[in-house]
Amino acid sequence: MKHKNCLRSIYPFRMTSSRLRSTKWLLLLSVLLTAAIGMSSYSPAKKGKKILVFSKTAGFRHTSSIVSGKKSILELGKKNKFGVDTTESSDVFTPENLKKYAAVVFLCTTGNVLNDDQQKAFEGFIRNGGGYVGIHSAADTEYDWPWFGELNGAYFKNHPRPQEAIFNIVDPNHIATAHLPNPWKRWDELYNFKWIGTDLNVLIKIDESSYTGGGNGEDHPMAWYHDFDGGRGFYTALGHDNKSWEDPLFVQHVLGGIQYAMGANPQVKSNKTASLK
Repeated sequence: MKHKNCLRSIYPFRMTSSRLRSTKWLLLLSVLLTAAIGMSSYSPAKKGKKILVFSKTAGFRHTSSIVSGKKSILELGKKNKFGVDTTESSDVFTPENLKKYAAVVFLCTTGNVLNDDQQKAFEGFIRNGGGYVGIHSAADTEYDWPWFGELNGAYFKNHPRPQEAIFNIVDPNHIATAHLPNPWKRWDELYNFKWIGTDLNVLIKIDESSYTGGGNGEDHPMAWYHDFDGGRGFYTALGHDNKSWEDPLFVQHVLGGIQYAMGANPQVKSNKTASLK
């Protein structure tokens, strides 16, 4: 009897069947809304190519870059007529779900963000012709998964304090660099790498004499692309915080990387070549 009295003091009314149904619907709605948090998307009116922007972190989090990056890439999708989904959930890495996308962007990911099954699904996605774009701390991700390191093209080692430096454009005819001044002077968090791949088509190198704290010498790449394991990979070490996403030159640089990863011809005619015709 004491238990019944206690329950009555907490629930002073009896739930009717209609009230129970309403409560169940409210609980279901709450679950669905919770699942949707952190997920944004844009789809063009006409069905076209779509990308997934993945920004899960298990280490340091570049919060301002992730927030601004998601917003900027959604806008790029609207302006350039490709769909964009954003998520921080690794559960989307299944063979069936990844079929929806032409490319996956690892936006400032860190640490171990995918389990074994999710890694296999992503490997299959690339081997079936999918594209990959790594931004900034994507190089600080999945050190125990060598395949990913090879896809990304390098693993992060350390960095000096953020500062201004000079970047030299190695390939001015790529869609990710054709618009850039050469040299390109800008502020960022400047990565040193513990390992760099040997099959990379380097787009940008940093001039270590222009700043303090460089660790890779004269041959210090900062952006590149390559065909890899049946798919395409692009990486830029730039993009430390929201300041990068406020720079139209950087945003266009990322757009070119996304377009390449989605299957576009990476080479454009230079102004010099065009003027000779």
